[in-house]
Amino acid sequence: MAEGSVLRVEVVSPERVLFTGDARQVITRTLDGGEIAFLPGHTAFLGALVENHTRIYLSDGTVQDLAVHGGFVDVAPDHVTILSDSAELAADIDVNRARLAQQRAEEAMRGEHDATIESALRRAHARLAAAGGVSETRAAAH
Repeated sequence: MAEGSVLRVEVVSPERVLFTGDARQVITRTLDGGEIAFLPGHTAFLGALVENHTRIYLSDGTVQDLAVHGGFVDVAPDHVTILSDSAELAADIDVNRARLAQQRAEEAMRGEHDATIESALRRAHARLAAAGGVSETRAAAH
């Protein structure tokens, strides 16, 4: 990474632009690809996203945590755009509500496994991880 180089990052959902800023690195999770990190100068990339805790390492040294619930990531050497079906900034996440959603989904999974319940559980884990309410290890274990 060249000294002083940054990525222009945008996180967009159907409702609004959630975040725009300059970053040193973006880490997110792609469908069938696991976590992936993007640095300035990254080759062009387009990937489908799953529910995950996305981290944007800002130029000023802080981290912007987000819960991303599907969508796509579009990468060029100088920018990363996340087009999400739904996304939330960590500061906007109600941790207690996310914990209740996680508990409901875990209880429902005891009775049956279906894609809707599994997706609800992944969304709850992404919210809790982004808001600091659960460790990445625990979220990945489910």
